[in-house]
Amino acid sequence: MGKAKKSSGNDNTIALNKKARHDYTINETIEAGVSLEGWEVKSLRDKRVNLTDAYVMLQGQEVFLIGALITPLLSASTHVSPTPMRARKLLLHREEINKLIGFVERKGFTLVPMTLYWKRGRAKLQVGLGKGKKMHDKRADLKEKDWKRDQERIMKNNRV
Repeated sequence: MGKAKKSSGNDNTIALNKKARHDYTINETIEAGVSLEGWEVKSLRDKRVNLTDAYVMLQGQEVFLIGALITPLLSASTHVSPTPMRARKLLLHREEINKLIGFVERKGFTLVPMTLYWKRGRAKLQVGLGKGKKMHDKRADLKEKDWKRDQERIMKNNRV
């Protein structure tokens, strides 16, 4: 029996929210720690997480990740009852929280979870500060993306 292949490079990414850049215009990103339980850390190591429907919410002077699905492992402890969709507190400095409150309440920005990754053995969440795109903006982005893909194809065919 062969050994399991290790992925080439150092890939610390746990999960990506691909819909975030499609649905929002991201102006700035902030790195936040995530307060997790033991079974959640084990599930993250197995990449059993989904950020697609998740959002970040300010409640009082605290920031929470809501709607992120972390599926528990089958081998989870019998004395712990896992709740896959619980609200998880995000760990930020007071100045960062105050800055986010200012952007969200005064300027109409939205907090969007972008990427969940490992950094020095700790789970970190990249939170995007952005505004929602209108339908015509999304269509324009898709047209631009298609045009760039066609340009690459044309350039590649011309070189051959």
